[in-house]
Amino acid sequence: MASSKILIATGIYPPKVGGPAQYAKNLKDSFEKLGHEVIVKTYGVEDYLPSGVRHLFFLFKIIPAVLSSDMIFVLDTFSVGLPAVLACKIFGKKSMIRTGGDFLWEGYVERTSKKVLLRKFYDTEKSFFSAKEKIVFSLTRWTLQNVTHTIFSTDWQRDIFVKAYGMDRSKTSIVENFYGPKEGDLEPSSREFVASTRKLIWKNLDILKKIFNKIPEAQLFMDSLPFKDLMQKMKSAYAVILVSLGDISPNMILDSIRHNRPFICTREVGIYERIKEAGVFIDPDNEEEIEGAIREMLTEEGYKRAKEKVRNFNFVHTWDEIAVEFLATYQKI
Repeated sequence: MASSKILIATGIYPPKVGGPAQYAKNLKDSFEKLGHEVIVKTYGVEDYLPSGVRHLFFLFKIIPAVLSSDMIFVLDTFSVGLPAVLACKIFGKKSMIRTGGDFLWEGYVERTSKKVLLRKFYDTEKSFFSAKEKIVFSLTRWTLQNVTHTIFSTDWQRDIFVKAYGMDRSKTSIVENFYGPKEGDLEPSSREFVASTRKLIWKNLDILKKIFNKIPEAQLFMDSLPFKDLMQKMKSAYAVILVSLGDISPNMILDSIRHNRPFICTREVGIYERIKEAGVFIDPDNEEEIEGAIREMLTEEGYKRAKEKVRNFNFVHTWDEIAVEFLATYQKI
């Protein structure tokens, strides 16, 4: 493939922390290894502007890059997705979105404190949307119906979005998330379960705290740490636990697999079909089931079984492979 000029539009990028920032950086690096020139446009001053104004500001900011780029990849459906797709429509450019999480669902759960599963959200909650949420839904629907092509990391999320937003399924593809090679297999230094994640209602952390208060022989680690520090913590942890109400491709679980850490994971997860043999899965709405899974993993036999499961998982999907799949998909649209 001849060298191309590629634009990546992303809401966050290092030194900002988070999965989307790391995704954008690794994708950029892999594109450059293939000989392409890459421009990254991300939020700066937009972080301090009100919604709507920030979208307009970003729209004008990216126009020169849109005009000069051969390929345009957008790593978001609303914050940068809306202005980037609009710019591409105005100037007759093809655009490709790679979805992340679900901005609307996350915001709704935080606003209402209602623990609704992502899988059921659009079927049960649309009539309760606030005026702002109705606008976000309409603009996201416009974006997803007007982008040239959309990449999902899982069929699970694609099924939800195609139905909710009236998307043309033929204009969608799957590119799985990064699955790195195994990096270690240390014995645990304690009976500590790592549950470090954003302190949001849909992460279900209140349930975890309540359960671990009844299990004094185990500890729960929930602090937020920089990525490198979190990996150091995870390497020698007893296990990793995620009980959220809906996660697409949770990096914490993928990291736990890479380090051969046994894990307990929500069944409401997009990568279930890929990793179902690698861990223990629970219903996030069932407190007794979560507690039972934790207590089982604290037994000698339970821990041995969980360790064997994660050790036996050896699927690898590199950033270089992801970059090639992105480029191949773009060439077909």
